[in-house]
Amino acid sequence: MTDRPNLYLLRAADIAARSQTFSHPWNPLSEMTGYQLAKSTGLRRTGVNLARIAPGKESFVYHSHWQEEEWIYIIAGRGIARIDGTDYEVGVGDFMAFPAPGVAHHLGNPFDAELVYLVGGENRDVDVVDFPDLGKRMFRYPKGVDVVDLAAVRPFGPLDQE
Repeated sequence: MTDRPNLYLLRAADIAARSQTFSHPWNPLSEMTGYQLAKSTGLRRTGVNLARIAPGKESFVYHSHWQEEEWIYIIAGRGIARIDGTDYEVGVGDFMAFPAPGVAHHLGNPFDAELVYLVGGENRDVDVVDFPDLGKRMFRYPKGVDVVDLAAVRPFGPLDQE
């Protein structure tokens, strides 16, 4: 047995020490603390993150993906998962999956204890994400991100002639 460092092994103490707090700018209740486990060990095609939500806080914004599949597995605590417009209480051992194109989803913690979970999914070069409550659509591609108001989106077709 060895204690020699290994790029493919993350120790619990290192994960705790490297965890960071972040939030989504479109949700004032968004505040998560966590660490990108997959990225820090060299995985590029899949994401796995350890996330923690304090009491009274939420994950990001209610959203759905067109290209990237996503999943959540609850490790500790309880939360409220909003999935396709319906709220569900979730707890230890519960698993949620969002195949693409997916239904809108979001996770919050209105309870007194911290909510801890693994979240992961695909890391594609291109994705389209809808934010139904905000009426926005995000286009993510290798050179950047564009956000449009859904009310302004029009189907592509023959140009109107005047």
